[in-house]
Amino acid sequence: MVSARLSRRSALALPLLAALGTVAAERPAGARPAPADPVSALTRAARPLRTTDPTGDLRDLRPLGAMVGDAKVVGLGEATHGSHEFFTNKHRVFRYLVEEKGFTTFALEANWSAGVRLDDYVLHGKGDARQIMREEFQNSYRMWNTREYLDLIEWMRAYNTSHAKKVRFMGDDAAYAGPALFDKVTDYVRAHHPALLPRFTELYRMQRPAPGTSVDSYMNDYLKRPMGERHTMADSAREALGLLSRQRPAGSRDDFAWAVQHARAVAQVAGMYAFDLNDPEQVAGCMRYRDETMAANVAWWQERTGDRILLSAHNAHVSYVTDDPKNYPKVQGAFLRDRLGPRYVNVRLTFDAGSLNAMQDGQPTRVVTVPPAAPGSNEYTLDKVPHRNYVLDMRTAPAAARAWLDVARPTRNIGTDYPTPEYQTALGRAYDILIHLHRIRAADLLAP
Repeated sequence: MVSARLSRRSALALPLLAALGTVAAERPAGARPAPADPVSALTRAARPLRTTDPTGDLRDLRPLGAMVGDAKVVGLGEATHGSHEFFTNKHRVFRYLVEEKGFTTFALEANWSAGVRLDDYVLHGKGDARQIMREEFQNSYRMWNTREYLDLIEWMRAYNTSHAKKVRFMGDDAAYAGPALFDKVTDYVRAHHPALLPRFTELYRMQRPAPGTSVDSYMNDYLKRPMGERHTMADSAREALGLLSRQRPAGSRDDFAWAVQHARAVAQVAGMYAFDLNDPEQVAGCMRYRDETMAANVAWWQERTGDRILLSAHNAHVSYVTDDPKNYPKVQGAFLRDRLGPRYVNVRLTFDAGSLNAMQDGQPTRVVTVPPAAPGSNEYTLDKVPHRNYVLDMRTAPAAARAWLDVARPTRNIGTDYPTPEYQTALGRAYDILIHLHRIRAADLLAP
């Protein structure tokens, strides 16, 4: 099991995964002190947002569109994993980016195999969105099984029924590989390399979920396997990936590329469970592995499809730097910046007060209330800007605002668990753009 310190920051796949803390950096020697009252400078940079409701007029998002520019991937964070306004805001921003900026993929901090099923739904109407979400969004992915995400997915499906240029859904995470993922690989092998099918069947025998096995049970049971068995499973998954990768493409090259990526996703999951989470050093390796994996999946999708992508994840995952290099050596946003350079832009979300869905030490979800931000925190000052909700480009803000944004101070960064400590964050060093919301409420969870 992950230590108590790590589990309280858990984001998804408890206890395997942990939500990364807010990004922070040491203040360099000789840096100018932040101004005593940066509010006027922040106000000059801020552009008001009319609402977080995804329906209706989107013109107030035009400043955000200009800030995004020509980016191929936009990482849009959230300060909690369980608040209505964060989820509806992502729906609204995605709708704007689709309609005005040519974006076509919504990427979620969810498993690749969940994304495969939801992509089939939004593209082809295959299955029932509510049922897919109920089956896939379990364990701490339970936080995504909400009315807000169902509304987004149904909007994507409706959009595709009336537009030639389709929108798509992807999951970039690697805590579970569902049966559909194994089918994608073995169906390709059966069709194009049938002599290899017995070998793939054997290599996947231990890790393919048995019929009727829930996501929650599978993930929990995997962690109970002996480490030697988990290493064997990881070796087998990597062997299957290598075996398929070495074949000459049969059928279309695109079909081959997707089959290899699906095999890679299977290997990524097995690789995640090959870390011993009772060993602090391996926990750090696992967290780095996870963020690098998520970044690689997003970059692969973008490069393969050419799509512009809105990446939805926790603030800490879209960030450029980590506040906890010992346990979280490098985060997804940093890997994406390495790979995409200025084609990756990130957005930090903050809030002053409100409620959210949260767990406590892995126990069932409950609604908790967070009081207004305390003096000395980033949110306390951000909420003094005289707009209820707003967006600002931290890269081009007035000098006084940038000086304040470059200083690390306490900032809320809540994953699936609550309470959670505040971490030191220098907003301007870790993010490009900031969206601040005055109040939030708990998201509307659907029945499990």
